Amino acid sequence: MKEKIAFFEDKMVKTCNSLSSEFATIRAGRANPHVLDKIMVEYYGTPTPMQQVGNISVPEPRKIQIQPWEKTLIKEIEKAILMSDLGITPTNDGNVVRLIFPELTEERRKELVKDIKKKGEAAKVAIRNVRRDANDAIKKMNKANEITEDEVKDGETKIQKLTDKYVEEIDKAVEVKSKEILTV
Repeated sequence: MKEKIAFFEDKMVKTCNSLSSEFATIRAGRANPHVLDKIMVEYYGTPTPMQQVGNISVPEPRKIQIQPWEKTLIKEIEKAILMSDLGITPTNDGNVVRLIFPELTEERRKELVKDIKKKGEAAKVAIRNVRRDANDAIKKMNKANEITEDEVKDGETKIQKLTDKYVEEIDKAVEVKSKEILTV
């Protein structure tokens, strides 16, 4: 029984971690190298993560600089950034690619907060789906006479407490990220 509960708790933890990594890619008017995490660059015909084709640095609060390992990659890096949903046009001087992040408008900040809340809701739905799966697994164990009615109640209570804990964690993460976006 404990292994089952630990298995489902692990799924809940993974959902929270996934949400955190998604939040890291949302930019708040400041240059954050994590916005490049999901961008792949064509490198000798193979899609390669941006971090593996060059050195990424933040020389100023609103600027990201990408120094490719090979100068021939500059065009590919620019192409990958333009094709992404980043919404920033890269510039280059023949040696490095620069991304300059404009200040976010009030309207864009509100859109980002809506998006953050939507992602938070999706994560909470995922947590509730894990709870449902866990409760189904507990009921199956009861039907197979592997556990007693008391153990069923105990298991369902533990799963509900875990659900409440992780839903609360998601709410806090959404609140923190929303505050960060709305702070000018």
